[in-house]
Amino acid sequence: MSSNYKRVLLKLSGEALMGTEPYGISPEFLDKVVGELKRARDIGTQIGIVVGGGNIFRGVSGAAKGMNRAAADQMGMLATVINALALQDACNRKGIPARVLSAIEVGKMAEPFIRARAIKHLERQRIVIFAAGTGNPFFTTDTASALRALEIEADILFKATRVDGVYDRDPYKYPDAKRIEKITYQEVLERGLGVMDAAAISLAMDARLPIMVFNMLKEGNIVRAVSGESIGSLILPD
Repeated sequence: MSSNYKRVLLKLSGEALMGTEPYGISPEFLDKVVGELKRARDIGTQIGIVVGGGNIFRGVSGAAKGMNRAAADQMGMLATVINALALQDACNRKGIPARVLSAIEVGKMAEPFIRARAIKHLERQRIVIFAAGTGNPFFTTDTASALRALEIEADILFKATRVDGVYDRDPYKYPDAKRIEKITYQEVLERGLGVMDAAAISLAMDARLPIMVFNMLKEGNIVRAVSGESIGSLILPD
């Protein structure tokens, strides 16, 4: 098996890191993810990761309960730092060199995000984990993943979630929802499918950056994705 891409950006939702747990981080699931990252790295893929924080704190829900949105989003950024540090530790324990680059200053816990530094780490086959989103409130980690993918010149953006692709409507609410194998950015926006937020889709569309959405709960899917197998759904130019 060989890699189909030189460099990829993997968006991991915070909720996905829960595994089957109701909240927080599942150590067992985290180890499985890191095992797959190791196999993907070993076949020659340079891997950048943007991790969410929804398993620890969701800023939007905090704002909805009366909290100032900017303050809530800042707390959400800190939650992504926690997840990034957990992921880095799991990588290091398996002998995989990994670095956390944060968009906000967090003292001695992570390096500051500098594009040239991130690319240098990737070229040295280190897994680079981008924390704290864009460093600004009102921007989601979806937008951060599209932005970082473009900054590191990734070949593709992978969105690893708890569902196996893009559906014509919410598969959790509608059992008859149908999975869409290929779709354009414009169709995603026009149909309001909610795969990623509009800012992220627009960034990818402007740069013609392909996006693959797949289920990370299925073992082996990360390696299959970087190997170019047809899993999940592809969002492509017209």
